[in-house]
Amino acid sequence: MLRAGALFTTGVSARAGVAEPSKITALNIIARRRIYQEYHYYMAELISRMTHFPETIFSTMTRLAQERGAINLGQGFPDESGPESMLRRAQEEIARGNNQYAPGRGFTELREAVAADRGGFYDPETEILITVGATEGIAASILALVEPGQEVIVIEPYYDEYAAIIALAGANMVPVPLDENLRPDIPAIREAITPKTAALIINTPHNPTGIMFSLAELQAIADLAQEADLLVIADEVYEKFGFDGRRHAKIAELAGMKERTVTVSSAAKMLSVTGWKTGWVMATKEHIDAILMVKQYLSFVGVSHVQPAIAAALREEQEWIADLGRRIERRRDILRDALEKAGYPTYGAEGGYFIVADVGQDAEEFCLGELVDKGIVGIPVSAFVSSEVGKTRFSRLVRFALCRPDADIEAAVNLLVN
Repeated sequence: MLRAGALFTTGVSARAGVAEPSKITALNIIARRRIYQEYHYYMAELISRMTHFPETIFSTMTRLAQERGAINLGQGFPDESGPESMLRRAQEEIARGNNQYAPGRGFTELREAVAADRGGFYDPETEILITVGATEGIAASILALVEPGQEVIVIEPYYDEYAAIIALAGANMVPVPLDENLRPDIPAIREAITPKTAALIINTPHNPTGIMFSLAELQAIADLAQEADLLVIADEVYEKFGFDGRRHAKIAELAGMKERTVTVSSAAKMLSVTGWKTGWVMATKEHIDAILMVKQYLSFVGVSHVQPAIAAALREEQEWIADLGRRIERRRDILRDALEKAGYPTYGAEGGYFIVADVGQDAEEFCLGELVDKGIVGIPVSAFVSSEVGKTRFSRLVRFALCRPDADIEAAVNLLVN
């Protein structure tokens, strides 16, 4: 997984070998990643199934932005905090002494708020588990429900944590690229299913492309899952952000799918509190009980004082969340127009945090050269790819984050068009 292409894994290319002064920082980063990956520097004792994973692309590009003083449109985290009422409630919880271990399943108040936010589809007592972020929820789900040697299909490009988690579980990842139009390739998913396939991970709205799976696409995936008796893990952390009137569709709510779907979401994106690391898993009682058995040995319990605050925000700050979605959509419009004017066709951006652009050349070299020279950092979509088909199909695409402040978006627009 996450081989991230030639410049990020095999060292400096011939083009980059003669470095211009402006490329020195980028080349140093490439060299560090080469040492990290190929010679496993600092990690001589690391278990074998993890030694081929490099430093995450997010750390690499964020460091590049800091060292070059560039606008960071690479990493998907906001520079603003959530609603004031939620922040005050968290402070009050600390002051009143809510500083010890939370209940293993999470505070009832938060589980009830999540259940209400999901329209009562899940029983808050038995079908919702609070986790330390969505990533732990995904990790605990895979570790609990997938056996070593089994296969997990992921839609490519994919969030890089999936591959590492699957490797830690001793399972095998099977990437299936989106098609040429950046839509789920249903025939290719069908072809990828084998007797060893245990699960399929979907992510909608999608990171990194920003597409939203349509109801018809979800139904086609559901049909495959039921035919092959597969578990579906639905990563829905961007669920609140659909653009142009689109509404997020939930695969678990399709006929026959609740029993075979584990849905994961979190407060991080919808409430702009990525540092609070509070997410939730929603599934049948049987699945939740199994996931809890693993989760208790990962982090034991979640963070206490933030859970009542998030619960209150889910009950009382839905308009704040909707307004955040409108602001992200407005930034999408501004950045999309600038990219198009600069000669970079855009795709996706139907929802979520991201937009991708075709830069007409190798995206990795573009991000480490021309783009950062302009003062902007993006992420090559090839960093989210491991299959040979995907490396070719997505080689010219760059991901830009829409969750950055208006000032950053406007400054990036000026740099792009001028």
